[in-house]
Amino acid sequence: MYNYFMRSKNITASIEDYLETIYEQLEKTHKIKAVDIAKKMNISRASVTEALQKLAQKEYLIYEKNHPIELTEKGVEIAKEVMHKHRILCDFFVKIVKIDNDEAEINACRIEHVITQNAFDKISELVKNKI
Repeated sequence: MYNYFMRSKNITASIEDYLETIYEQLEKTHKIKAVDIAKKMNISRASVTEALQKLAQKEYLIYEKNHPIELTEKGVEIAKEVMHKHRILCDFFVKIVKIDNDEAEINACRIEHVITQNAFDKISELVKNKI
């Protein structure tokens, strides 16, 4: 399993955001195009194309002209881990800290990339015991 906190320094918050965005869309519609990612992440199509090429080189996804974008097993694993952390952090902010969903989402998106394993485990335990 992908160890989020002992990850390679090559996996940045940006990479995680791309993989998470792609995975979420693929779960909903089973297909995604670069233009969809650009709209969802509010960035230029050129930036997305460049990022997708780099992600393909790192073997997180398969990106070829005129073919659908596909996540590799490694890409799926990272995306799922980031999404898991995001959900737990959102639950923590909404159910324990008592802030609204929008603010919880903003904070979860920021924190999911930098939180230590120990802190995450403690938050996860709090959320599990609260539910």
